[in-house]
Amino acid sequence: MALSSASPVSERSLLPLLAAVQFTHIMDFMVVMPLGPQLMRELDISAAAFGHIISAFALTSGVVGLAMAPFADRFDRRKLLLVCYAGFVLGSLACGMSKTAEMLMVARALCGAFGGVSSATLLTIVADVVPPERRARGMGIIMTAFSAAAALGVPLGLKLAQWWKWEAPFLVIAVLAAGVWVLLAKVLPPVRAHLDRSGANPGRDFLVLLKDGNAWTGIGLMMACVMGHFMIIPYLSPYLVGNVGVSEDHLFLVYLVGGVVTIFTGPFVGKMADRHGRFRIFCVLVVFACGIVFHIANSGPLPLWHVLVNAAFFFVFASGRFVPAQATISLAVPSERRGAYMSLVSCSRDLASGTTAAIGAMVVSKGAGGALNHFDRLGWMAIAISLCSLWVFRQVRMAE
Repeated sequence: MALSSASPVSERSLLPLLAAVQFTHIMDFMVVMPLGPQLMRELDISAAAFGHIISAFALTSGVVGLAMAPFADRFDRRKLLLVCYAGFVLGSLACGMSKTAEMLMVARALCGAFGGVSSATLLTIVADVVPPERRARGMGIIMTAFSAAAALGVPLGLKLAQWWKWEAPFLVIAVLAAGVWVLLAKVLPPVRAHLDRSGANPGRDFLVLLKDGNAWTGIGLMMACVMGHFMIIPYLSPYLVGNVGVSEDHLFLVYLVGGVVTIFTGPFVGKMADRHGRFRIFCVLVVFACGIVFHIANSGPLPLWHVLVNAAFFFVFASGRFVPAQATISLAVPSERRGAYMSLVSCSRDLASGTTAAIGAMVVSKGAGGALNHFDRLGWMAIAISLCSLWVFRQVRMAE
């Protein structure tokens, strides 16, 4: 275990704590998307402007992650996580205090600037702590934060927005994140083992990383996974409301059902990936994800039960592929360069999601009665990119 020698904290205790950090980060990121119909109505913005608000988080996260990458392995990972997570708390508070679309966009950018680095740092800690033979299972536990955020956080956020106002979910996230920060400060020990193996010249070490072709292949895998997923995610809620016939009052059920199912399947996917091979499990998940994306993107009005079944399958397969992918990506470089590398991975993830959301904004448009035009095109694009990720995955070599 790559913690300080004085630390009594076990891997079993540490992973749920880091998953709690990830839960608040993912909830903050996700809750904006199902708020799309309400934000477009109350702030009087277009679908493209809504896409730009989503992109502000991701693009800022990518830029800051890129700037931070050369120095990520120069710090105790505990201190870095605490500083960045504190900035994320302030960003969430700023979102809840925003009164205009412009203020919200700036606040989302602030969340992205600190949230992206904190997410990369906690994933680096997981990769430092969990050995390769259990890496996918460890990542699966962290990835359950996505499921918990979808199952608990997003439905609660939607209900708070409906009962009170759209700012309410962000204020709740800020309070929750502040509590997690206090617990993190008390429990998380120093994570410094990588400092003993790192060189004295951070600029030179970073250049070595940049010249590592395998590292770039891992980054390419992350970008392919994100683009295949994020091509439809930002516009799924407006599509379900405007095209499929789901009422805004029932929209929370989509995330509740999908999230609850994946709370159980996320760790199971990690276990299967460790047992049967990460690539084999990744292939199964991608193939089924493409099938459900095709069905969702080309369906007309559906009964609510059918929409919820679709949501369950979509969350299980489309989100589940990130478990074996993230485990494989974390093994692509030695531990002494992992902090910088995971910052680059986080940067690429956020830039890919922001760019993909911006591309989606150029493809779709609001039609008569609130319908979303050309969503099926986003589905075909998502399928094509997802299939390409199979080839990219196969090219990543293990450095451990």
